[in-house]
Amino acid sequence: MVCGLVAAILLGGAGLWLANRDGGYVQSRLVALADGAEGYRRAEGPMPLTFPETRGPHPDYQTEWWYYTGNLETAEGRRFGYQLTFFRRALAPPAERLPRESAWGADQVYMAHFALTDVAGGQHQGFERFSRAAGGLAGAQTSPYRVWLEDWSVEETEGGSVRMRARQDGVGLDLVLSDEKGPILHGDRGYSQKGPDPGNASFYFSLTRLITSGTVRVGGEVFQVFGLSWMDQEFSTSGLAPGQVGWDWFSIQLDDGSELMVFQLRREDGSRDPFSSGTFVAADGSTRHLAQVDFEISVEETWRSRATGATYPARWTLSVPTAGLRLEIEPHLADQELSLSYAYWEGAVQVQGERSGQAVAGNGYVEMTGYAGSMRGQF
Repeated sequence: MVCGLVAAILLGGAGLWLANRDGGYVQSRLVALADGAEGYRRAEGPMPLTFPETRGPHPDYQTEWWYYTGNLETAEGRRFGYQLTFFRRALAPPAERLPRESAWGADQVYMAHFALTDVAGGQHQGFERFSRAAGGLAGAQTSPYRVWLEDWSVEETEGGSVRMRARQDGVGLDLVLSDEKGPILHGDRGYSQKGPDPGNASFYFSLTRLITSGTVRVGGEVFQVFGLSWMDQEFSTSGLAPGQVGWDWFSIQLDDGSELMVFQLRREDGSRDPFSSGTFVAADGSTRHLAQVDFEISVEETWRSRATGATYPARWTLSVPTAGLRLEIEPHLADQELSLSYAYWEGAVQVQGERSGQAVAGNGYVEMTGYAGSMRGQF
């Protein structure tokens, strides 16, 4: 998914506040360090992605993220949506990294976003944290798989599932996620091109059907929940190409066992960039790559944010003729905008439609950027 480009903006464009060992904060000005991409590895063509190794960090690339979203409900039908995302940003290319005398020195920094949508409560809450990859404050590792920032974490269990935990200001998650389908590689064997230059790309895979159960804490109550989650991981040294201003990303999980991911890159003139693409995942795990010409997204309604003044799409029709899909997509709540270091919309959606003449339904997540200001020039 394209969400992770936010990491380059938030960590590279505006400076970063990092917790020091005394619990205070020191400002790290990363602009000079983050402006250039020289010396980092780039995604310039397909390469073998082996698992479980690929789940871990790739510090020789400038930016990386581990992105989890899900739609959950109680036995009584109360619905929740959540997002927990960890972003990694390198401060210097491999050849320029020097040994650190202090245990608090770091050449990688992390940011995390945690958000919860309480549909019945009509509330969406979002939180943000930053930390250096030192002193155990934040990091990622391959075996056993773990990614964390302070006490927000996703870590492998003995049974091969992962346990997710995050809590702040009375809002919390404690979930176990079990993968049903294995890694789904997007683009050309995981090489996902976002622009005309070979390096304007990422390596991108998803876990598209994660059976989820556990607890959600909100409003002073704890709810037992179950549902489905989705995980994306991308790593790259890349940004938006000239003329691109933002993106709309959709992940859909249908009740016939299939999934759909599509993203459209929007251009300054309002058109859709030809490097927009996606993947259809059948119930048996087989995949079909979708080029820009293979799907259409029509905006049916809009919603205006009081916080930022941005106007976002708020209902869509998404068609994939080659898969026989026509879907109507609507947010569970209109206001799922995150106004953190950068404003963007990221929220839980409900889906109704048909596939090859048969009714289907499901849930998903949508991310929209560039509506509260162009993403160009933020890198």
